[in-house]
Amino acid sequence: MSQNGYLEDAAENESTGGCGLLHTSRKYLKLKNFKEEIRAHRDLDGFLARASIILNETATSLDDVLRAMVHRIAHDPNNFEPDCNLDLLMSMLFTDAGAPMEGKVHLLSDTIRGVTATARGVQYQQSWLCIISTSKSLQRRHVCISRLVRPQNWGENSCEVRFVILVLTPPKMKSTKTATEVGRTFATMFLDISFRQKLLKTRTEEEFKEALVLQRQLLTMVNQAPTVSLKSHSISSVSFQRPHKPLQPKDFLPVGKGIREDLARRIPVYSMDFTDGIIGKNKAVGKYITTTLFLYFACLLPTIAFGSLNDENTNGAIDVQKTVAGQSIGGLLYALFSGQPLVVLLTTAPLALYINVIRGICDDYDLDFNTFYAWTGLWNSFFLVLYALFNLSLIMSLFKRSTEEIIALFISITFVLDAVKGMVKIFQKYYYGNVGNQQIHYNFLKSLLGLGTSLNTSFHTTLNTSLLASPSELTTASSHSTESPHRDTAVLSLLIMLGTLWLGYTLYQFKKSPYLHPYMREILSDCALPISVLTFSLICSYGFQEIKMSKFRYNPRESLFKVAEMHSLTLGAIGSAMGLGFLLSMIFFIEQNLVAALANAPENRLAKGTAYHWDLLLVAIINAGLSMFGMPWIHAAYPHSPMHVRALALVEERVENGHIYETIMNVRETRLTTLGASILVGFSLLMLPFPLQWIPKPVLYGLFLYIALTSIDANQLFERLALLLKDQASYPPTHYIRRVPQRTIHYFTGLQVLQLLLLCVFGMSPLPYMKMIFPLIMIAMIPIRYKLLPRIIEAKYLDAMDAEH
Repeated sequence: MSQNGYLEDAAENESTGGCGLLHTSRKYLKLKNFKEEIRAHRDLDGFLARASIILNETATSLDDVLRAMVHRIAHDPNNFEPDCNLDLLMSMLFTDAGAPMEGKVHLLSDTIRGVTATARGVQYQQSWLCIISTSKSLQRRHVCISRLVRPQNWGENSCEVRFVILVLTPPKMKSTKTATEVGRTFATMFLDISFRQKLLKTRTEEEFKEALVLQRQLLTMVNQAPTVSLKSHSISSVSFQRPHKPLQPKDFLPVGKGIREDLARRIPVYSMDFTDGIIGKNKAVGKYITTTLFLYFACLLPTIAFGSLNDENTNGAIDVQKTVAGQSIGGLLYALFSGQPLVVLLTTAPLALYINVIRGICDDYDLDFNTFYAWTGLWNSFFLVLYALFNLSLIMSLFKRSTEEIIALFISITFVLDAVKGMVKIFQKYYYGNVGNQQIHYNFLKSLLGLGTSLNTSFHTTLNTSLLASPSELTTASSHSTESPHRDTAVLSLLIMLGTLWLGYTLYQFKKSPYLHPYMREILSDCALPISVLTFSLICSYGFQEIKMSKFRYNPRESLFKVAEMHSLTLGAIGSAMGLGFLLSMIFFIEQNLVAALANAPENRLAKGTAYHWDLLLVAIINAGLSMFGMPWIHAAYPHSPMHVRALALVEERVENGHIYETIMNVRETRLTTLGASILVGFSLLMLPFPLQWIPKPVLYGLFLYIALTSIDANQLFERLALLLKDQASYPPTHYIRRVPQRTIHYFTGLQVLQLLLLCVFGMSPLPYMKMIFPLIMIAMIPIRYKLLPRIIEAKYLDAMDAEH
């Protein structure tokens, strides 16, 4: 920023009190992109509609020129400002407004200048000057351009000024309509010296306007920005997403090409996955320990929940012990050999649904469950191996960011709904305590919320079914429906759930507070989940021992590793298992690749590369072994994987146009955290049944709400939904706010909400077989994005909404 003006009585000595302090700030502004930023065109259209142009200004002093421009704005019938005060506006343009130095220092407060980098430093463009200011007395934005008759010398860096651009706006404006943004529009146009030469030759206002319109057309067609830049208040960095080439059949050949490329990319950095943060500079041992604890609790609790559900659905064939053992073994293998070790594997809700379906088929056709389950898992692994060998993971590149975020928000919503359903069922059982009323309320809730296992990548729905559905699963003596109501149990459950959410989220946000040392704040934030779970588990189990709470069922077994008898099925049964295995492989394929893509999002700045094909092959091998031993299948889980990346990230807060936002600087890409968490999950077998049985269900419901709340932090769809409730002055300066009209943004958000509702209809349906086609609904979102949406919204706006920045 160049301070222009003059210094009165500069030789005045210090004894007369003429000295003071002047704060000067210089920052670079990115040039306005007329091809992508919609506001650039609207700024110029607004100016042309109510043009304030002064041609052939004869005044020679800066004050006289600005006073004439302000007077033109204040008395223009098309730009009437009833509360406009000429003297006040003039004073706001200079540094001596309200200064205690009696106007001795008379410099412009806020300007935008054109500069060029040279070998000797920065060279200012001398022939034009853009002055910006805000005033509470203004009701709308104003732009006035004055062309001087002769070049004027107004001090350093302003030796031959011919054009003055004055931008005045109210203080509270949308981030794309501020004085800086409007000034950036016109300053970008005036950077071109040939354009300024054309303006000097114009004789009328109409010719002046035509020159502006022509310059806009030229800037819109230009692909590369000029070498000069703007220097002023703010700096922004915008990167553009390059369009992907359309997939061709040859991209899927030769066989195994993707796996070889993944290994070639990841093997050279394999040893660094163990040493980064441990050896050398920038050690992060404390960060690894806190992240391992977070990951341990985030993996253990869903494992227990699914183990209880599988125990019920399979009559003990797959129980808590097998689920915990399978989680530990699968997690260890993936942590050691995967190409993307930050991805977290878990057994999930759709997998529990398939196990339930398999059990029903076995009961109907008198088949051995362990054998049929093993054959289904082997067929699933067979198809996954084919997908990996033929590079089918390339298909996932067709999923745009908007589609991924719809699915992610769907999962977050199911977390919230299932926590609410679980708490309602607790109140039905313990607060009302009447069998008839309970059945009525249960049926109503089932029809309203669609009880059943949601096909998402987490454990929350199935926990409700496993721990709350029938009293036979509960080990407490007070679980019989004939007992009188225990309203203290219901009220305490609600308080425990909300308390777990409050403590967890408060500690998660504690790193932003001013209390304690920054290192301690970071530790408390990283350990928010384990601290909240342990705290309220102890409060519930020991602080209120007289209040009875439900516990999951635990049946100890002698041997965990018993191989299924593969020869006991007929060819027809094996063929049926192949059909189920194919549908199951679709879920694995979509979930594994989609979650890995979310973890590897560009904003996470992961540097060691991806390995989608190799990881898919590794997941196939791991699940083949789990199938043989009758252990639950596992694949990549959301939101655990992105949360794991976030836990290992170095995050900085930045301010742009008054808005605070977080950006990831780098991420510690290590295998140690998933490796340590998997080992701890394995050791948890020694804590069954005590003390793990003492974790109450309301704590798990609070965990659901915590995960849902923290997982939507960076969800752009949720951010745009929040815009509907915000004042425009509070809109953040995001890339889509700059490039896309506001109405189009809301149209696009509405279309995403409709797609989200479509997912909810199938994913939350009470019909199990309807939910089995849920992967097909997710695949159907690809043609919706590429074929349907471009008929409603222009393709350039769709691409801008799907861009990362």
